[in-house]
Amino acid sequence: MSSKSDKLKDLYALAKLGGGQQRIDKQHASNKLTARERIEYLLDAASFEEIGALVTHRTTDFGMEDQIYYGDGVVTGYGTIEDRLVYVYAQDFTVFGGSLSETHAEKICKILELALKVGAPIIGLNDSGGARIQEGVRSLGGYADIFYRNVKASGVIPQISAIMGPCAGGAVYSPAITDFTIMVENSSYMFVTGPSVVKTVTNEEVSSEELGGAHTHASKSGVAHKKSANDVQCLDDIKKLFSYFPQNNKETPKKLDYQLGDEVRDVLTDCVPDNPNKPYDMNAVIDGIIDTDSFYEIHKEYAESIIVGFARLGGRSIGIVANQPMSFAGVLGVRSSRKSARFIRFCDCFNIPLLVLVDVPGFLPGTYQEWNGIIVHGAKLLYALSEATVPRITVITRKAYGGAYDVMNSKHIGADLNFAWPGAEIAVMGAKGASEIIFKKEIASAENSEVKLAEKEAEYAEKFANPYEAAKRGFIDEVILPKDTRRKLLKGFSMLENKKVDRPDRKHGNIPL
Repeated sequence: MSSKSDKLKDLYALAKLGGGQQRIDKQHASNKLTARERIEYLLDAASFEEIGALVTHRTTDFGMEDQIYYGDGVVTGYGTIEDRLVYVYAQDFTVFGGSLSETHAEKICKILELALKVGAPIIGLNDSGGARIQEGVRSLGGYADIFYRNVKASGVIPQISAIMGPCAGGAVYSPAITDFTIMVENSSYMFVTGPSVVKTVTNEEVSSEELGGAHTHASKSGVAHKKSANDVQCLDDIKKLFSYFPQNNKETPKKLDYQLGDEVRDVLTDCVPDNPNKPYDMNAVIDGIIDTDSFYEIHKEYAESIIVGFARLGGRSIGIVANQPMSFAGVLGVRSSRKSARFIRFCDCFNIPLLVLVDVPGFLPGTYQEWNGIIVHGAKLLYALSEATVPRITVITRKAYGGAYDVMNSKHIGADLNFAWPGAEIAVMGAKGASEIIFKKEIASAENSEVKLAEKEAEYAEKFANPYEAAKRGFIDEVILPKDTRRKLLKGFSMLENKKVDRPDRKHGNIPL
C-alpha cells in the first residue's frame, strides 16, 4: 500500500510543479505569480480544494504524446474568501503557455457547472497564449463550451475575470461575457487579433500594450472595468469587489454591522456651488452620503462624465450611478450611457439597490455622438433603469434638463423615491436657452435685447428652474436639505428592503443592443 501512496504523492507533486521549476522561475522573473500562488493568495488560508489535478491532454499529434503535464495548464477547484464559498480556475502559463486544450476546457466547464448548481460565484484568472494549435478544432470547441456556460451562468452567479497575462483570439470572449474584468498593468493584454495581423490587414503599426494593454482597455475601449499595478493588487481588487456581491441571484448581499449616529452630514451643505455653471466633484457628494471609505469605483478612467461603483450605506451594499460635473458638465454620451446601463443591469441581477445622483444638462450633441448611435446607447440606459426591480432612489443635486431628466431614474420610469436639493433645476433646458426660444420676438424688439434677455431669463428661472413645480406634480417626493440626504436614504432603502415587482410573463425583453 505504501508504494501506491508514494505513487499518488509523486503524481500530485508533479501536478504542483506545473511546467517545471525553470518555467516557474521565468514567471517570477516577469513579476508574475504562478497559477497556484495566485489561488493561494486569493483564497482563505488552507481553504482551496483542487479538482482535476491529474487530468492530462489526449493529443498524440506533433509529438505531444511525449509532453505530458498533470493538470494540463489550468488549476481548478473551490475554496472560500472571507468564509464565503467561491469557485476558481487559474491558467498556468508554465504549461504550454497556458494554451487551451480540449481537456483544459473541460476542467473549466466542470467548475462552471458546479458553481451554477451550487449557486456560488466563479473567478477566472486568465494567463494564456490562446488555443492550443496542435489540437485544431478541438481547442476551438473547448472555447465555445466555456462561452456557452458563461452565458448560462450570467445573471445567476457573479462572474469575475482577471487578465494576468496574454489573452488573445477566442480567449477574450469568456472575460467579455463575465460581469467584471480586471487587468494587470504592463503584463496583460487582450485583443481579438494581434499586432502582426493588424499590420498585415490595415498596415497599422502598434504594440501589444497600445493595442490591448490594461490602460487601453481601462480608458479607451471600456473592456476592462479596472486596472491593477501588479498581480497582488489585482487579487486584492477581486476580493474587494467580491465583498459587495451576494452568492447568487436568489440572495441579497451580506449586510455588515454598522453603528448609526452620523445620519446628518453638514459637509454636504457646501458641495454644490451657488453658480449653476461652476463644476464640482460629485465624489465629494458620494463621500458625504455613504459609510466612510466604502466607495469602490468601477470604470474610473472610462466615460468619466458618469461615475459608477459600489458602496455601503448603513452597512448595506448599494450601487451608485452619478453624473460627474467635473467632466463635460456631466452630460450623457455614447460611452457613459453604455457604461452605466451595464452596471445597472448587474446590480439588478444580484439584488443590489441603486442610488442615482443627478446633475445632468442633457445629452452630448455632435456628429460623433449621433453617428455612433447616441439614440440607441441612451436608450440602453433608459431601458436598464426601467427594467430594474431593485430598490431605486434618486437625488437631484443641481440640474436635470431635457430627456436626460427622464432617463436618469425619474419617477416616470419607475424610481421608488425621488428627492431634490433646494437648488435643483428641473426643466426642458436651461433658463437662458429657454428664454431665447420662448421670448424670441419680445427680446428682438426690445431697445436693449441683452437687458430684456436677462429679465426673461430670471422670469423663466423663477418659474421653472427649481424643484417645486416637479414637487407639486409628485414627480419629486420631497425637497430636502443636503445635510439630511444620508438620513433620508438610510430610511428610504430600509423601507424598500422587501420591495417586490411583478413583471409580464416573457422570455426576455429586447434591449437595444
